[in-house]
Amino acid sequence: MRIALLSYSTKPRGGVVHTLALAEALAHAGEDVTVWTLGRDGDTGFFRRVDPRVTVRVVPFVSRDGEAVGPRILRSIETLRDAFDPRAYDIVHAQDCISANAAGECVRTVHHIDRFTTPELAACHERAITDPFAHVCVSGAVAAELRDGWGIDATVIPNAVDADRFERAAADSEGTRRWRGELGRYVVAVGGIEPRKGTLDLLEAVALLRKRDPELRLVIVGGETLFDYHDYRARFDARAAELGVEPVVLGAVEHEELPLAVAAAEAFGFPSTKEGFGLAAMEALAAGVPVVTRDLPVLREVFGSAVRFARDSYGFADALADALSEPDCHRERGRALARRYSWASAAERHRELYRRLAGLADERHGHAVGSTTTLPSTARSSSCATASPARDSG
Repeated sequence: MRIALLSYSTKPRGGVVHTLALAEALAHAGEDVTVWTLGRDGDTGFFRRVDPRVTVRVVPFVSRDGEAVGPRILRSIETLRDAFDPRAYDIVHAQDCISANAAGECVRTVHHIDRFTTPELAACHERAITDPFAHVCVSGAVAAELRDGWGIDATVIPNAVDADRFERAAADSEGTRRWRGELGRYVVAVGGIEPRKGTLDLLEAVALLRKRDPELRLVIVGGETLFDYHDYRARFDARAAELGVEPVVLGAVEHEELPLAVAAAEAFGFPSTKEGFGLAAMEALAAGVPVVTRDLPVLREVFGSAVRFARDSYGFADALADALSEPDCHRERGRALARRYSWASAAERHRELYRRLAGLADERHGHAVGSTTTLPSTARSSSCATASPARDSG
């Protein structure tokens, strides 16, 4: 099959990491895979090297000073739509709302469901749920939200993790020693400073911990986003100053260094208020780092007894203190869990879905294998009327 996977960015966000890993696993299985994305800030390629068996198409997207979120979203959709021709592929699979709006008829992975108030963004996300002819969710909890909110039945294919990469980092004593030498003892979070990541709660928790352990630091990695979180960042900075905490905000870390930054941490904080799976936390488990997550149904489903759960900053402080005092308690359980989620398995389940969708189209329209897949209307969701216009996935 000729498969197009569409993403909105070249930066190391969770959905982009997912897209590249899935593309490589599909190509390894013998599929003809092309990844399409927008190249922001002059990017001509992804944040890491991509397996040469995967064709990469980066569409230039020029930033405009002072452009608001809404117009930027609309221009992103238009730019990708103008460059992408779906007729060249048997399966078109979009991984986010921008690429789903740009692709037209497509399969859509709904990674998580969120709320937005910007009109253009709310409309973009609504269409990205109601218009695709088939849906994938990376956890049963998100699939249930999609079913309850929109009457859409999605195929659940769990996310996966490159467990070997993070296990190797944990075994790299020189690399982890270098990170500890630079930063000391620290709790790490991956994903930047933003409301959905719950970063303020983690800041408060680390401030509480520092009353008992003054040398402990908070390190925050990542944070590339299309959205404007300046107000939240200002609140975060002001609160950090009030608490006397000086977080180390690293931004994007080189691909080769990220596993070492995680593996060298004393604990991994994951206070997200919305998640579809929790890939970054699963990577930390693969590195043998104790994880404390927000107590959400989806994270209970995915992580079970391999992590500690908390509901607020006080709970995070207590759970992190427990993790620091007993770092080995869940270590092997966590590593065993991470090893279960392989990209090879995820790719095979996607291939099964693609073949089923192609078969439905062929039965209805008599298409030859290799023609562009368009599902009959009976195979599509007809529940648009149940949708809530302010809700959708990120």
